[in-house]
Amino acid sequence: MSTGLSWHGGRALLGAVSGARVHERAVEPGAEVGWLLHGPRRCVGAWLAGATERTSCPHHATVAPDGGATQCPACQSVDRGLALARDQILDDGRTYLLYLAWFGEGLLKVGLTAEQRGDSRLLEQGALAYALTARGSLPAVRRAELTVSASGMARERLKSRLKVDHWWRHGDEPHRRTVLTEARDRAHRLLDGHALELFTDRPVVDHVDRFGLTTGAPESYGEITALTDGAVIAGALRPPVGRHLFLDQPAGAPPLLLDTRRLTGWTLTPAAARPTEGLTIEHRLRPPEPDTQEALF
Repeated sequence: MSTGLSWHGGRALLGAVSGARVHERAVEPGAEVGWLLHGPRRCVGAWLAGATERTSCPHHATVAPDGGATQCPACQSVDRGLALARDQILDDGRTYLLYLAWFGEGLLKVGLTAEQRGDSRLLEQGALAYALTARGSLPAVRRAELTVSASGMARERLKSRLKVDHWWRHGDEPHRRTVLTEARDRAHRLLDGHALELFTDRPVVDHVDRFGLTTGAPESYGEITALTDGAVIAGALRPPVGRHLFLDQPAGAPPLLLDTRRLTGWTLTPAAARPTEGLTIEHRLRPPEPDTQEALF
């Protein structure tokens, strides 16, 4: 059973469950892949307090084949990560980092991540660049996140579609570095007096080249919007962008875009030399450039 794509130590890994253990395989750009999906799509279990690995769902529950939820209600209710995201855990004794992340022109996000995770959370979100801003306890960093968000300079959440639409409009690296450096300076002024260690000299980290987006994403592509039992996903991998994968298709057909969270809960087996089939695909084009002349009037 797949658990989707994650990042560890700067490497993109596709996880699969065997028994009670998760086995991960590196995602290598240029590799030819083929996956046959077997159903039903099942709950992936939960991260429990104190556990170092995900605990399998004790109910072997199924989840909707085309839905966003990958856990049954019982596993959601005990999942530590969800509890943190919903502010149901006020402090867990770990050190946290506050970050500002750039997802394209006008898309600045503020967030937090456990220091021990390094930049994995920023890579998983598909941040094109980011600047670490402060360090502290969970309560202190959460208060800082709310303060920055309330100022209107950065958002706490961005929808996946909005991120994808900005893969073509991200400026050059000096521009991204300038925007994030200036944003961090503004955040520090907002956070004056907070119980935090402020980072003034941490370099801006840029992921555009790592994601293969230096010249933008493909001009046209097919977005996989639904999967079914028996579907086959195949193609040659491009560098992953967050949790998304572009798969080049044979005979010059447009590449496919897969949000790997759609794989979560399905059983995958190798399907070498089989064509893509059984997918719901929506054809998409590069978003048009903003009409700056129109904006003047």
